[in-house]
Amino acid sequence: MGLVTAVTWSFTALVGIYLLYLWLSGGGLRQQATKVTRFPVVLIFSHPTLAVTGLVCWVAFLLTGSKVLAWVSFGVLASAALLGFTMFTRWLGGGRHARGAERRFPVLAVLLHGLAGVATFVLVLLTASVARSL
Repeated sequence: MGLVTAVTWSFTALVGIYLLYLWLSGGGLRQQATKVTRFPVVLIFSHPTLAVTGLVCWVAFLLTGSKVLAWVSFGVLASAALLGFTMFTRWLGGGRHARGAERRFPVLAVLLHGLAGVATFVLVLLTASVARSL
């Protein structure tokens, strides 16, 4: 189950990279000064930083079998998930009148990223719960 989790996590990351690319190419960083975007830079970059950190811990767990690393991954992923949920609610709040670079986000990409993220969260929780330290 640990390897399936890593694959799901990687898929989530790839879709997230695509969304980050759309935000950056749509002028998200330039729009910070004028407050046009609903996504603060700290939020935009903390979410993927935490997610990648959690993935690195997860890979370390898969290599070592350390139950502590599995739970550290879960904690870091939970933080990333909270930030992701914050961005999702801000994106939803824009609705038809979304402003800034986030209005370019395809609904399908946002849904894929969110659903894969929830699946990853559940898989990490389940795997960490049954993990035994080697």
